[in-house]
Amino acid sequence: MMNDALHRLLLDNLTTAVLLLDAELRLQYMNPAAEMLLAVSGQRNHGQFISELFTESVEALAALRQAVSQAHPFTKREATLTSLNGHSLTVDYAVTPIPARRETLLLLEIHPRDRLLRITKEEAQLSKQETTKLLVRGLAHEIKNPLGGIRGAAQLLSRELHEPSLRDYTDVIIEEADRLRNLVDRMLGSNKLPSLAMTNIHEVLERVCSLVDLESQGRITLVRDYDPSIPDVLIDREQMIQAVLNIVRNAMQALASQNDLHLGRITLRTRTLRQFTIGHTRHRLVCKVEIIDNGPGIPPELQDTIFYPMVSGRADGTGLGLAITQNIISQHQGLIECESHPGHTVFALFLPLEQGA
Repeated sequence: MMNDALHRLLLDNLTTAVLLLDAELRLQYMNPAAEMLLAVSGQRNHGQFISELFTESVEALAALRQAVSQAHPFTKREATLTSLNGHSLTVDYAVTPIPARRETLLLLEIHPRDRLLRITKEEAQLSKQETTKLLVRGLAHEIKNPLGGIRGAAQLLSRELHEPSLRDYTDVIIEEADRLRNLVDRMLGSNKLPSLAMTNIHEVLERVCSLVDLESQGRITLVRDYDPSIPDVLIDREQMIQAVLNIVRNAMQALASQNDLHLGRITLRTRTLRQFTIGHTRHRLVCKVEIIDNGPGIPPELQDTIFYPMVSGRADGTGLGLAITQNIISQHQGLIECESHPGHTVFALFLPLEQGA
């Protein structure tokens, strides 16, 4: 009896999702990790056929039946499971037949790959971001030094000119030097640390909505899909408004490139996620903000570089908005991701909620 309780305790505390099926592929046991992964209750679904928990393919079902009949274990890599709520999961799973007194049971060990693939992608993104920062800082230093000399020389020359009309030329030099310096400063991003305070994330989103509604003159449909239970977040309110506004403005400009702006729709969605990893830190609770538009999408060749400075899909774009947004989110120990295809672009911001939980 003691051994049974210990075994159950060990299974319940595993981070690997474990399911036990009978010979008819009906659920006999599911540990909490499996419940979290598949978003179903083991107790409520006891005795249910496996296809009522998640679906994969007819071939996969046949392989499970063969494992029962032949007592043959197997492993499958990067399988795509569709859960009851419609979410697709990329997983590795191992199937082990267990001979019991009356029948052969099947032990399924499921290892989610989505998180590992996302972390790998995130680490590559952070590495590229740091490399880009070093490159931009070096380049900015080399640009700002001669700019200062050009501006100073133009000022000295202006003082020596007695003809007012000639000073117009030196004024152009000074103004253009200032414009380039400001552009370089924007590339570097703000050196000011965030002024953090507990803030309702929906106040930030509503401020962005009001600004975008004015700019578009109400021609774009703004959809709010908020989770009102999200606690306050420790953020710099003004910086976060700027970060979200940059994304929403990009979406608005992408929609404006289409024939009918009135068909454009931007959705702002908020949700909470549990046990979410950002960088090397696993957070108990995270706020997820999604900005979704139905525009033409980001060209595939730009999707890996959209957060780099000076990268833009528009001829008149500066390519600084998303770089600034990523810098702001990074200062908040958060994460930004993007997925895009024609008719559906999603920018997702992840912000730790521990301080506000």
